Amino acid sequence: MVDRLVLGCGDLCLSLSSTIRDWEGELLVLDPDEHRVEHLRDLSVSAETGDVTKTEAIRAASIEPDVIIVLMDDRERATEVAYAARDVYPEAYVLSLPGVTGTSSQVPAAVDSVLSPGSMVLDAIDDNYGGVLHEQLAGLRTTLQGMSGTLVICTHDNPDPDALGAALALRAIAERFEVSAEICYFGDISHQENRAFVNLLDVSLRQLERPADIGGDHLALVDHSRPGVNDQLPQGMPIDIVIDHHPAEELPDADFMDVRSSVGATSTLLIDYLEGYDIDIGTDVATGLLYGIRVDTRNFGRETTGADFEAAATLLPHADLDALERIESPSMSPYTLETIGRAIQNRRVEGTILTSCVGSIQSRDSLAQAADRLLELEAIDMTVVYGYTDETIYLSGRAKAGRLDLGFVFRRAFDDIGSAGGHESMAGAQLPLGIFEAVETETEENGLRSMVAGQIENRIDDALDTRRRER
Repeated sequence: MVDRLVLGCGDLCLSLSSTIRDWEGELLVLDPDEHRVEHLRDLSVSAETGDVTKTEAIRAASIEPDVIIVLMDDRERATEVAYAARDVYPEAYVLSLPGVTGTSSQVPAAVDSVLSPGSMVLDAIDDNYGGVLHEQLAGLRTTLQGMSGTLVICTHDNPDPDALGAALALRAIAERFEVSAEICYFGDISHQENRAFVNLLDVSLRQLERPADIGGDHLALVDHSRPGVNDQLPQGMPIDIVIDHHPAEELPDADFMDVRSSVGATSTLLIDYLEGYDIDIGTDVATGLLYGIRVDTRNFGRETTGADFEAAATLLPHADLDALERIESPSMSPYTLETIGRAIQNRRVEGTILTSCVGSIQSRDSLAQAADRLLELEAIDMTVVYGYTDETIYLSGRAKAGRLDLGFVFRRAFDDIGSAGGHESMAGAQLPLGIFEAVETETEENGLRSMVAGQIENRIDDALDTRRRER
């Protein structure tokens, strides 16, 4: 149940009075004009007299609101009212009207969102800004407004389009609240489509070599939720913000957290905040988010929800479709083609499960492309392709929707020896290479590949058996 305080009662407020009295939750209109207040009471609308520009009057109102709605005709006075309301109720969600506060670029910092008049006002006030969404919008706003200094937005290692799109959106949201932000990552952006994404959208990123390089005053994680898991941050590092769509068995202690596995992409979650704060969605942000959603849902064919379709529909008018086409059609590098070939040659098939060790790798992204391609083989429901560098084994898995929970399988198989995560149809892991790392000759390399394959595939088989027993 959401309680609402309406400050000021202009002509629009009076015309809506027969509707607002039927809203669920407690409602109070506060206005300095005694005649208006009496008129509202005659219409069975709860109303009190008070100077809405004064914090004392707002504090004395007989309601503790979740949402504050400024419905005044005078823009300058309405802005004064919004700041007074924010002082009294810093956690409340504050809405106003374009005729009051101007366009979205003129919205004062005290106002969370601007609404259009008419039925859209009623729908948004009554439905969209209550319950969980209200709490999330208020929580992120409070966290950002409490920051001083730079916010570092850290993606997972070797970021994919969903992580990059979400990071771009979070940076735009931070700037809305006058917080300087930069996007950082560990690893490489080697997948040809991801490189095209960064180059065509001119995404400003900082590559990190070691944890000490991160700098900044505050830290946000997007598209992953725990420091030290799928990134090179120290475990237990203080986190301010986490926004992710992957299920997690354990979450960090962050000031603000939005982890929802009910959507197909982290980029989808960011639409709630861009719309909730009435932020104009720029072309680069819209293109990045739309591409992130398309990639993580495999063009809306994998774990796609209604929210993903709605988010895409919101983004489509703002996105650069020509740039999207160029991003999605880059040339494949010879090395990626070679990795796919090795994955086919070294494949092991047990029933509908295909695993393949490709040996030493230069690019982790090539594993994901190989796993995607092999999933297209007839009678295959799950693929796991893995390889290693001097120090780390990397795994990428794909599964057809509804067949098994690949994220569960990866966490059960590898969480005790490395970091693993994902969701039903897409997962990844990275493990220390350990005792197998000292290899120099081709013969030794073949032996290493066999030893790694034996360990990995035994763990996958055990995790699959556990999953089948528990179903």
